[in-house]
Amino acid sequence: MKKKIIGLLFLAMMMTGILAACGTKEENDTGNQENNAETGEQPDTEESKTIIVGTEAGFAPYEYMEGNEVVGIDMDIAHAIADSLGKELVIKNMDFDGALMAVQNGTIDFVAAGVSVSEDRQKVMDFSENYVNSTEVVVVNKENPTVASVDDLADKIIGVQQGNIADFYVEQNVEAKKIKRYTKFAQAAQDLLNGKIDCIVMDQYPAQELVDSNSKLTILDGTLFEDNYAIAVQKGNQELLDQINTVIEQLKKDGKIEEFTANHTSK
Repeated sequence: MKKKIIGLLFLAMMMTGILAACGTKEENDTGNQENNAETGEQPDTEESKTIIVGTEAGFAPYEYMEGNEVVGIDMDIAHAIADSLGKELVIKNMDFDGALMAVQNGTIDFVAAGVSVSEDRQKVMDFSENYVNSTEVVVVNKENPTVASVDDLADKIIGVQQGNIADFYVEQNVEAKKIKRYTKFAQAAQDLLNGKIDCIVMDQYPAQELVDSNSKLTILDGTLFEDNYAIAVQKGNQELLDQINTVIEQLKKDGKIEEFTANHTSK
């Protein structure tokens, strides 16, 4: 009987200790929450320490693969944005259309992928100030050119990157026989070589990269149209947009955009 009483007392002491410990944890958690509320600070999380950029790494020199790493003019700008915010940059390589959809849904923070600003896009996402001017050109098969000039696109089969501004331009301004849309310019180049399309409409810098790597392709003389690139953020994310614009303005002032461009076009 004595042993039973001692056992019950011991159990009661243990329960008291457990309840006290639980109370202490709850008090600490509540206290931390109250302190955060008073100071306006948020507890550190992995998400708060990173910023995610979406891109499509088949658009050199703006974004391309170097080994297992995504690099390029846009990625240099993205790193500058992350550094300014004191965050680690996470790069998500995806299809161009997928990147634009992801920023609209808020699953990534911004898109840096040679994104052109259009009225339709401005309805569903917000854009930074322009950071580069682009020139759109026409790439043809040098050995079997079926397009004579940039004014000779009517009734031709034209390759474009799906969702790119060239896609919209050709659809709205050219009476093409057919528009073939690709997720990668490498796929379009292969079809051009095989005679499945007559030409590719694309930005001048990536076009130069494409023909430099394939002697059977060439760029026609002349400019089809000119465009500007900006960074896209989720609609209404004014705080991030302001931060990005501050970085872009400083990069322009310091001549860094030109430096990034030179670094990735001289290789």
